[in-house]
Amino acid sequence: MSRRRLGYLLKHANLRLTELTGAALEPYGIDGREFAVLALLDSPAPMSQLDAARRLGIDRTTMVAMVDALERKDLVRRRPHPDDRRKNVVEPTERGHETLGVARIAVDAAEEEFLSSLSGGDAGLLRDVLERLVPPPAG
Repeated sequence: MSRRRLGYLLKHANLRLTELTGAALEPYGIDGREFAVLALLDSPAPMSQLDAARRLGIDRTTMVAMVDALERKDLVRRRPHPDDRRKNVVEPTERGHETLGVARIAVDAAEEEFLSSLSGGDAGLLRDVLERLVPPPAG
């Protein structure tokens, strides 16, 4: 039966989680992809658009469009890299930090709802197994 195929199960689990997180993030004016970018950029070390794109596994053109959208929402800003004038650092604005703070709480609640049919041990096991299957980000 196709419902037992791993690809089917992972795809539909992802669709359900995406649905829950999308609804949770909607009040904050961002979607799941923008949340991922904003969360990654919330780092003490300066990060360029290219570095962020590599870490997230997305192409440069898509990253530029996403940063442009976040910048229009006043959630991130670009500034010259302190060590390399050829690069720009992208970092959350004050509003971006505030949005990220409440968005993280909303995403945590959506993930909790997604995992609610599992016992605490099974939910932790699922995370542990997925972490072993997904390689760490490059760079």
